[in-house]
Amino acid sequence: MTSPLRLLSRRTLALAAGLALAGVAFAQTKPAPKPAAKPLNGQVVKIAWIDPLSGLMAPVGTNQLRSFQFFAEKFSASNPAGVKFEVIGLDNKLSPTESLNALKAAMDQGVRYITQGNGSSVALALVDAVNKHNERNPGNEVLYLNHSAVDPDLTNSKCSYWHFRYDADTSMKMEALSSFMQDQKDVQKIYLLNQNYSHGMQVAAYAKETLKRKRPDIQIVGEDLHPLAQVRDFAPYIAKIKASGADAVITGNWGSDLALLVKAANEGGYNGKFFTYYTGVTGTPTALGTGPAGRVFQVAYSHYNVGGPLTAWMKEYNDKFGDDFYTASVIRIFESLGQAMANAKSTDPVKVAAALEGLKFQSFNGELEMRKADHQLQQPLYVTVWQKADAKHPYSPEKTGMTLVPVKEFPPYVSSTPTSCQMKRPGA
Repeated sequence: MTSPLRLLSRRTLALAAGLALAGVAFAQTKPAPKPAAKPLNGQVVKIAWIDPLSGLMAPVGTNQLRSFQFFAEKFSASNPAGVKFEVIGLDNKLSPTESLNALKAAMDQGVRYITQGNGSSVALALVDAVNKHNERNPGNEVLYLNHSAVDPDLTNSKCSYWHFRYDADTSMKMEALSSFMQDQKDVQKIYLLNQNYSHGMQVAAYAKETLKRKRPDIQIVGEDLHPLAQVRDFAPYIAKIKASGADAVITGNWGSDLALLVKAANEGGYNGKFFTYYTGVTGTPTALGTGPAGRVFQVAYSHYNVGGPLTAWMKEYNDKFGDDFYTASVIRIFESLGQAMANAKSTDPVKVAAALEGLKFQSFNGELEMRKADHQLQQPLYVTVWQKADAKHPYSPEKTGMTLVPVKEFPPYVSSTPTSCQMKRPGA
């Protein structure tokens, strides 16, 4: 006969087991937890793009505006803050005065973020105007995202809390380029040809300074500064270069000023090397053609054959617009903005600027850092050479059958240069 105590124990155990099973069943039928809501889900962030859509540099501006709008759509669909990006294009005619008018028009529309990059003279004017506006209008600050203006002063003597640069500056690029040229022993005589404004002057100055340190045997046999976006025939300059005996040219020219220069070099029979910043930009690949294979080099923070997600994006961009994507700083702007806004849980430029300072984020070629001291993005640099496209390096700009092939990569700690910035921060 079973004792009442044992019977009670069995019933207790059976009841406990039943409750446990019921608990398991209940746990299994509970709905899965919802993913955490993005902090700013649906907020619209307007960015005013202020660059040329008319004149000789219009093809470059048109390409870059399309790039911003293309990636605004991409990153609106997926960013950690859950915001929606909208890009408004404003033609500045490559003029500082017109740029200030465009800035005012953007602010009148309630835009709190601007981007610009074609022309450091424009960039310097915008930095000054944004500084003054933000000082006079607390609570209505504007943030300036610089995609391509590379004058070192912008992150040194003219540095601003409200300015963030996503391109590598002239000094960084020349540091990498001159390091590469250390091994180019066939280069003995250099001609410096640049646009007559702050960027062109800085290219020439840093070329002389870095070559003196790294290749003191190189002679500078000529130097010219020409008007920005006004020269239509560079034949006279090519004649001077040939007469100087230069076996290479260093130029920071971009847009029509580089395309027409290399066209004149091809037509004038100049067979020296070109060390450039902007070979990949609209019009230059076509002007180069196949003739100067192996003789034209570019230093930049990206190139056509970097790989990774950039490969698919470039193909999609080309399929959509029949044009080549090359301003990869656009991607970094959206990557870092989305992350900074998520971290700040705000789209307020003051809070976003604080979150951008020192931000480390993943991009298509690794982890990058927005240096807090001066707001200069720290990133790898590549030296590439113009040559025939092949299976390993298949992307061919402007249907030339040619491409830019990497020959040297400089990690961020090598390409970085020091800063003299004395940052004035809000409330300091």
